[in-house]
Amino acid sequence: MSDIYIVPIELEDHSYLETLEKFIFNTFHLKTIRREIKINLQDTFDQNRVQYNSSLILRQLITSPPPDAEKILGVLDVDLFIPILTFVFGEAQLKGIGAVVSTQRLHNRFYGLPENREVTTDRLLKEAVHELGHTFGLVHCLQPKCVMNSSTYVENIDQKSAELCPLCQKSIKIEKSRSANKGFQFPWWGKKQ
Repeated sequence: MSDIYIVPIELEDHSYLETLEKFIFNTFHLKTIRREIKINLQDTFDQNRVQYNSSLILRQLITSPPPDAEKILGVLDVDLFIPILTFVFGEAQLKGIGAVVSTQRLHNRFYGLPENREVTTDRLLKEAVHELGHTFGLVHCLQPKCVMNSSTYVENIDQKSAELCPLCQKSIKIEKSRSANKGFQFPWWGKKQ
C-alpha cells in the first residue's frame, strides 16, 4: 500500500499537522504517516536573500524516500524562495514524489495583522493540497475556485477553495491509475519503486 508521508522539518508548532493529515487523506484517499526525516536547513539558507532555497530542501527530502511512500510532503516554517521568484509558499516536483510547503507567509503576523489560527490552518490545507496536486501531475488550473489555481499572493489563497475542481479530480484519478499500472518512476533517477 502506498502512503503520503508528512514530514515536519524543524517545525516548532505541530498542532496543525493532525488537521492537515486528515484533510490530505480525505482529498487523495491515501493513508498519511507522520515521520521525521533529517534535513539540514543551514545548507539551504541564502545569506544574501535571508531565505531558504526550497529546491535544495526538496532535494534533501526525496533523496531516500521510505519504500512505501507514494508522496512526501515537508512542512516547515521558514521563508522560502526559488531563484527566479521573490518568494514561494511551497514547491513540488511535477509528477514526482516530493513537495514542500511553509507556514511562514501563511500567518497573518507575517503581514503585521493579528494572528488568526483558523485562517492559517485554511491556508496551509490549500497550499499542501496544491503542492501535492503537482506531484500527481496537475498543473495550474484556470478555475478561480480550484485549489490548483495559481497563488502569487496570500490573498489569492484566501479567494480559492481547498477542493479540487471536477476536472482536476478526474485528472488525478487518471494519473493514479496510470502509475498503478506502470509503476512509479522517479523523474530525476529513472528508478522504479
